[in-house]
Amino acid sequence: MLLEAVYHRPRLNWSYAYDHNTIHLRLRAKKGDLTEVFAWAGDKYAWDTTKELIPMTLFTSDAMFDYWECESVPLYRRLKYGFLLQQGHERIWMTESDFQKERPANPNRLFEFPYISRGDVFTPPAWVKDAVFYQIFPERFANGDPTLNPENVQPWGGTPQPDNFFGGDLQGVIDHLDHLTELGITGIYFTPIFTATTNHKYDTEDYMQVDPHFGDVDTLKKLVKACHERGIRVLLDAVFNHAGRTFAPFVDVLEKGEDSEYKHWFHIREYPLQVVNNIPTYDAFAFEPLMPKLNTEHQEVKDYLLKVAEYWIKEVGIDGWRLDVANEVDHEFWREFRKVVKRTNPEAYILGEIWHESAPWLEGDKFDAVMNYPFTDAVLDFFVKGTLDAEGFANSIGRQLSRYPLQASEVAFNLLDSHDTARLLTVAGGDKNRMKLAALFQFTFMGTPCIYYGDEIGMDGEGDPDCRKCMEWDPQRQDHDLLGFYRKLIEIRSSHPALRTGRFTFLEAGPGGSKLAYERSLGDDLIIVLINTEETAQTFRLDVEERNWVNLWNGEALRAERGKLSFKLPAYGFAVLQASLS
Repeated sequence: MLLEAVYHRPRLNWSYAYDHNTIHLRLRAKKGDLTEVFAWAGDKYAWDTTKELIPMTLFTSDAMFDYWECESVPLYRRLKYGFLLQQGHERIWMTESDFQKERPANPNRLFEFPYISRGDVFTPPAWVKDAVFYQIFPERFANGDPTLNPENVQPWGGTPQPDNFFGGDLQGVIDHLDHLTELGITGIYFTPIFTATTNHKYDTEDYMQVDPHFGDVDTLKKLVKACHERGIRVLLDAVFNHAGRTFAPFVDVLEKGEDSEYKHWFHIREYPLQVVNNIPTYDAFAFEPLMPKLNTEHQEVKDYLLKVAEYWIKEVGIDGWRLDVANEVDHEFWREFRKVVKRTNPEAYILGEIWHESAPWLEGDKFDAVMNYPFTDAVLDFFVKGTLDAEGFANSIGRQLSRYPLQASEVAFNLLDSHDTARLLTVAGGDKNRMKLAALFQFTFMGTPCIYYGDEIGMDGEGDPDCRKCMEWDPQRQDHDLLGFYRKLIEIRSSHPALRTGRFTFLEAGPGGSKLAYERSLGDDLIIVLINTEETAQTFRLDVEERNWVNLWNGEALRAERGKLSFKLPAYGFAVLQASLS
């Protein structure tokens, strides 16, 4: 055994309470090194009568490591535990301090989960696991009230520029909710809607007012009510890392300098406030002078922003917040933010914008989830760009699953594009087949999938601003094949709990391979997804349960013979197979 590769620590994603009664334990080992792993666990105050060996399963792997997992439901919600590692006939016991060949004589030096304190259990809102989100950039979705149009508004469907306007508004969203309902959407994430000078509204001028080009608070209430009547949750964008150039406190500092009562609301390095060699003399988002960074450690700033967070949940009943540039805001602010939001609505979804590994924000005291860009990168690299083989893709997904507690992975915000990236169809070079395969994995993997507005009808676009085109509402210019694909994909996901909350296991993902097979299982519900990313047909041969199977995509029935399932897929083909109990 390569004991140097074995790792565990009694916290974070390695030892955590999944719910108020259940503890999950994980252990890392060199890939392929261990043949069996057991947790040796019991109650520290009743060790002799409660100790047991709990088999651990290999729940995921990456390029270098295997990750073993088990769960325990201790009678008194506390656990002392070590591990028994096996490689063939060789057995090693792992304690908190060392490895030894003999079973430890007593539990004193084992790891410990002291107690499942209910207030410490990371419990994201359950509804998110079942949700299908749709991202809307309000200025470009639909113009429902031309009386609100900005000056110099451009004709709908023109070329997007960083500084032009087309008149999209909240009434336009209300007018097109039927489209979302028919698609199967159950959640909307809006980019910012509060008063600002730009078309994207990430330079907030007034956090307590809806931008007049979008409507007013009554329009927003009408929209949220209409969404809730359709079973659609609403997520707004909170830009708390920075404000806008016209934000009143910042204007005061611009005018009064060091005499301003708001000077501590920002991170100012020197006066007067100006831009020197393209760098402001104050901290800003990405050196952007129009977006001064807020000092969220200052009590007055905290009080103001937390009031904002509470107000919109209470006033219009929104269902959560997406947090812009979340990793550049101090952790203590987000802890207080969570307390305020969850006190106001315990079922609110708190989603952070972080583009990298995010474990420090997913410990149960800050966010419920993050925008899962590592997932995005892996899916695009394998299904769309072809720069990753099946084994590399499985390793990337396995690494991602190993990083977080299961409840965080179950509500991860899985996106394939957004207002910050090139559109999926464009990244795919216009190849709808590759786009469909990427979306298929997105919708049959754990976490909540999100569609960027217009992807479902074939909209394309390079990076900002081209990815922010006006929504195409002319049926003659919409891709109805793609729209039908997304509708069916959402219907299948929504109809099968195993695709939303079931266990995920790769069945085939070989080195150099372009075939992928994986299983989603929940109780007796068993689904296998087969995907061929090659431009030629390929045959899958899998060891499966000897049951009848049906392809949920086209209704085709098949039978596994003597525990073997053979299935041929055409170029860029896929199948979603459900096992029948009969």
